[in-house]
Order: sequence, then structure tokens, then C-alpha cells
Amino acid sequence: MPKLSQQQDLSLLSSSKNGLVYLTANDWALVADKAIRRKFKPGESLVQEGRRTHGVFILLQGAAVVQIPGHSLDRDIGPGEVCGEISFLDELPATANVVARDETEAYYLDRPTLQSLFELFPHLGSRFYRSLASILSRRLREVIGRQAAPQTSSKKHPE
Repeated sequence: MPKLSQQQDLSLLSSSKNGLVYLTANDWALVADKAIRRKFKPGESLVQEGRRTHGVFILLQGAAVVQIPGHSLDRDIGPGEVCGEISFLDELPATANVVARDETEAYYLDRPTLQSLFELFPHLGSRFYRSLASILSRRLREVIGRQAAPQTSSKKHPE
């Protein structure tokens, strides 16, 4: 990958407020060096509910929509955000569909690649997992908030 493109990717990823926020600039350089850059067309799946991801995707360009079965509201994710993290963590099938909304590029990091990086750089692993915990906590609160909103609004306006 040309140096300029990788520098732009690293700048975007390190400034993301909804991504792997605890990674340092050096961590991002290590991750970018080992990641596979993948392109997705609009409508193409990054993650399919019921199938294992065997790794994580980090969006670089474009947007994708997260569709959780049984939930009416979809959620968009964009550059710097991660998907496939639940399947990566528990090594079980994905709990949601993630579909490219438009032309999308993402880094893909498979489990063996990440594990080898974490063995060589334990602090990277610690910051990576801390970031995933933060992402999952925020997303869970968003889902709970969405479910509570209709109940709250009906309580405020009794019939």
C-alpha cells in the first residue's frame, strides 16, 4: 500500500470517536501493516447473521448498516468503526447482518493475525480488548435506550 494512503488511513482511524479508541499511533501502524484491505459494493455483506466472521472489520471509507434481527431500527456505522466483534470475541456465529450502504472499504484482521500481534505486543492486546469492551458497552446502551424510549413516551402521556 502506498505510504500516503496508509498515513491517511491511520489518521482517520486514530481520530475516530466510535472505534478502537485506546489504540496508540504505534498500535495502528502495526494493525494497518497486518490488515487485509477489502472493498465492498453497495448491498454486499461484511457480516452475515448466523455465520462466524473469524476476525473483525474496521471501516475505512463508506458506510454500512447494522441490522439486528428482531429490532426495527437499523444502525449505520462509518469510518473508524468496527463490526464482527461479537463473533470474534466469543467464536460463535454473528448476531447481526452488516451490509455496505455504499462503496465501502475496510481493514480485515483475522483471529490468528491478531493473536500473533497480541503475543508480540501484549499492551496492544490489552488496548484492543479494552476498546472492544467500550464499543460493546456503548452499543448495548444504545439498544437498551431504543427499547426504553417507546415505553417512556407512553408513560409520559397517559390515556
